[in-house]
Amino acid sequence: MTSPTANYAHYPSSSPPTIPDLYAVSPALPAVPAPRARRRRDPFFDNAKFLAIVLVVMGHSIVNLRDVRFAHALYLFVYTFHMPVFIVITGYFSRNFTFSGGKARKLITNLGVPYIVFETAYSTYHWAVGHSAFQISLLDPYYLTWFLMALFLWRLSTPVWQQIRWPVLVALIISLLSGMSDLPDELEMHRTFGLVPFYVLGLMLKQEHFDLLKQTKARVLGALTLLFGFVFTFLVADRHMTTEWVYWRSPNAHMHVNNLTGTGMRLGLMIAATILVAAFLTMVPAKQTWFTGLGGATLYAYLLHGFLTKLMEYMGWYDVSFLHTIPGVLVTAATGAVVATLLCTPPVRKVMHWALEPDMSWAFVPLRRPRRA
Repeated sequence: MTSPTANYAHYPSSSPPTIPDLYAVSPALPAVPAPRARRRRDPFFDNAKFLAIVLVVMGHSIVNLRDVRFAHALYLFVYTFHMPVFIVITGYFSRNFTFSGGKARKLITNLGVPYIVFETAYSTYHWAVGHSAFQISLLDPYYLTWFLMALFLWRLSTPVWQQIRWPVLVALIISLLSGMSDLPDELEMHRTFGLVPFYVLGLMLKQEHFDLLKQTKARVLGALTLLFGFVFTFLVADRHMTTEWVYWRSPNAHMHVNNLTGTGMRLGLMIAATILVAAFLTMVPAKQTWFTGLGGATLYAYLLHGFLTKLMEYMGWYDVSFLHTIPGVLVTAATGAVVATLLCTPPVRKVMHWALEPDMSWAFVPLRRPRRA
């Protein structure tokens, strides 16, 4: 979404070629340091983010059509891994996060400010169009804004995870234990703790891990895995599993299972999501495509498309009988894909830049450098 992940200045790539000794000077002159080579932005990650946001918008567009079994199975399948994809990639690009002045400011401008703007906007929209009571709670995220809140907290925790010997295992244990407690709704604690293993996994990944997914054999295996995953969801999971599990927002007690069963379900979902994330990434083009440039603005599509899907819900447009057929589901999903694409385009980014990538330099004091003793 950007995604929040699209706000990083550089993408990892292979080591730059050796720079010719163009800066060599005679011993009589002082040495001039060679300029640091700028790393090339890897199109693979922009492609992945764009395709993932298309899945997100398609999923939200058919949420009210789940009385059609195909729609319910497709929704359940996509929701198993579409947010974990974003979280893994976000973690990967958060590896260098520190509490230094510049990065702390980006955390505020790229996540904090958009969260406040859209939490207020969606709450007001829900009141004005959805005819609900007017309420704005910045500690209890509404609708799509939960991801910004969770990501803000995950990124703050980055230096801690980097000091732990087995960070993924620790994050997994925390996730499983969170399902045994009825945590407060504030700060999206269940989702924040429940999905944190994917963020930590991203922190631990390296470029060579993604390179493995770009091989031809991996792509074939990935395609078969995705196909098998959907068939399994349609034939098995759709009949025995509620979609509430893939929201990661409810404790075991609310799911009416004991802690042993709930822990098993969470662990199974986490394994399935990890496999499907890897399979999805094998399908992502590694080279420049027509949509690569759109991958840097996925946060726009993520935060803006909800106004349309909520409007359809508030106005009763989902009551059209045609939509509750397989062709209707496909048309609605395709429309969602088009909407996601349009919301990532430069005109939208230009109009909404003030809300999603605001210039907040006026709100900060000059960066202070530590004084030498």
